[in-house]
Amino acid sequence: MNSEGLNQGTSGNVSVRYGEGFLITPSALPYKQCTPADLVWVDGSGQAQGSRRPSSEWRMHRDLYSQYPRAGCVLHAHSLYCTTLACLERSIPAFHYMVAMAGGDSIRCAPYATFGTQALSDAAIEALRDRCAALLAHHGMICFAADLDAVLALAVEVETLARIYLQALQVTEPPVLPDEEMTEVLRRFKDYKA
Repeated sequence: MNSEGLNQGTSGNVSVRYGEGFLITPSALPYKQCTPADLVWVDGSGQAQGSRRPSSEWRMHRDLYSQYPRAGCVLHAHSLYCTTLACLERSIPAFHYMVAMAGGDSIRCAPYATFGTQALSDAAIEALRDRCAALLAHHGMICFAADLDAVLALAVEVETLARIYLQALQVTEPPVLPDEEMTEVLRRFKDYKA
């Protein structure tokens, strides 16, 4: 995530569904130092097992796995462009057809809630309704996919869209694609994945 420009230092976190729970990156450990032994297993009730504390955002991961059975991995990042839009409390509209990669005709921005809280998890779940990526106001972004490669690719795509959108906003508010076009794009994306 760091080499792709999604995180710096110890910000953000990633998890993978594992058994009746999930493995998540630990709290406050730089990714360069993280080894498989540092991952923390968390069950559905929030009980953690491992030598380290789980990321403070474990609730979002737990709740995403509970709500979305197709989620195999969850990635939360403080990437620069997504976070810039999140600090402006702006969603990403259908200014480009690739917005459909997130599962809909926009990438919503969830309302602000304090990091690590159930309120933040609840806001993220709502923003992700019928989507697989969202921005978190004054915080960053979150997305989920079937596996680690797919979730990283999705996070990079969302960050790229955020960057292009911010660049377009320097000139003017970009026009958005009509609903019927985004419906067609979403249909084609489903066919493409099949």
